[in-house]
Amino acid sequence: MNTHGLAKRIIPCLDVRNGETVKGINFVNLRSAGDPVELGKAYSDAGADELVFLDITASFEERKTFTNLVSRVAQEVNIPFTVGGGISTIDDVERMLLAGADKVSINSAAIRNPQLINQIASKFGSQVCVCAIDARLDEDGWHCYVKGGRERTALSLFDWANEVADRGAGEVLFTSMDHDGVKQGYANETLAQLAENIPIPVIASGGAGRKVHFRDAFIQGHADAALAASVFHFGEIKIPELKKYLSKEGVNVRLQN
Repeated sequence: MNTHGLAKRIIPCLDVRNGETVKGINFVNLRSAGDPVELGKAYSDAGADELVFLDITASFEERKTFTNLVSRVAQEVNIPFTVGGGISTIDDVERMLLAGADKVSINSAAIRNPQLINQIASKFGSQVCVCAIDARLDEDGWHCYVKGGRERTALSLFDWANEVADRGAGEVLFTSMDHDGVKQGYANETLAQLAENIPIPVIASGGAGRKVHFRDAFIQGHADAALAASVFHFGEIKIPELKKYLSKEGVNVRLQN
């Protein structure tokens, strides 16, 4: 039931640790990629449709640094801004929204306490709740993982995606852990299955290396949005060029004037 008429969104994702942006391959080997406030502003100016910030350490001390960072970013950008990492209670959500975030992304917390999705949707509206799902294709099918991809859960990707939609999540952010950071393209077959299976938008994550990968996520994978990190942070792909390319390839994107 996905709305194919809407413009497809390009979303840079910044993984933040100790106040700086880092990028890993398959969730490990982190290297620094610059100041998150400057990067956020640069992406907003370059025509990104949204931004995602993930606090990947999310310990108690970090939280204060991160909340402060969220408000600094919110002042610099004029596009929707999603934050995630360590959000496990309705109070955490409220704190992020007050700091200037438009949406929150929840992952492990939703799996531990699925009711949290219902609570966020009923208190703040579905559009505020992005459910991030990290999954891997194991011998017995696609399974959801938690703790930064370290721990397998009993949940299958498709069952869980349906449940989060039923509980009121506004979007699913699907990361294929097998594709993450390796730049060989998104998990398009699985994306297409998800898009067909659930009534809410699907954001593709994990695998962008070249412009064609974005095109394929939209055309083959029927994704509503595509998220990427290192190809943007290290300047391998520039957002205005990516959007011109996608537009030529017949993908409906929002172009800057």
